[in-house]
Amino acid sequence: MRRAFSFFIGALIGGTFGAAVTLLFTPSAGGDLRGQINDRAQGLVADIRQAANTKRIELQERLETLRAPRV
Repeated sequence: MRRAFSFFIGALIGGTFGAAVTLLFTPSAGGDLRGQINDRAQGLVADIRQAANTKRIELQERLETLRAPRV
């Protein structure tokens, strides 16, 4: 669980840093840049949701295995 939390914090910090660097060094117009940032943010959110769902499924399977009666 701690690894997943560390991953999400790292992804958030990395995304924020990447957005700031992009804002500082991009030659694009403001509207275009906002669109690109929005697209990347939505992609990041989708990646985080997918990782969370994958981990949830994995943990549910482990829980079912642990709850199964031992023979």
